[in-house]
Amino acid sequence: MKLKIEFMGALPLDNEFMQYWLKLSLPEKESLLSVAKHFVELKEDAGHISIEEYNKEIDEAMARMDNDEFYTHEQAVQISKSLLNGK
Repeated sequence: MKLKIEFMGALPLDNEFMQYWLKLSLPEKESLLSVAKHFVELKEDAGHISIEEYNKEIDEAMARMDNDEFYTHEQAVQISKSLLNGK
């Protein structure tokens, strides 16, 4: 018989998460909690920008492209390889 615990007032996804959470060991829970905290920190640090700032950034990026200030795919691949190889 499979035991399924329902958490009153929780969304279905929360209930599903808790079913798996209850099966984890303490080190696994600590690891997963660390990841969840990191996601929340990234989300909070990202902040929001206004539509005006967003449009300004797009306009600046488009101007750089018009001035040929960009990397080709081949250049980006070479840069990535260099960074991965520590050069």
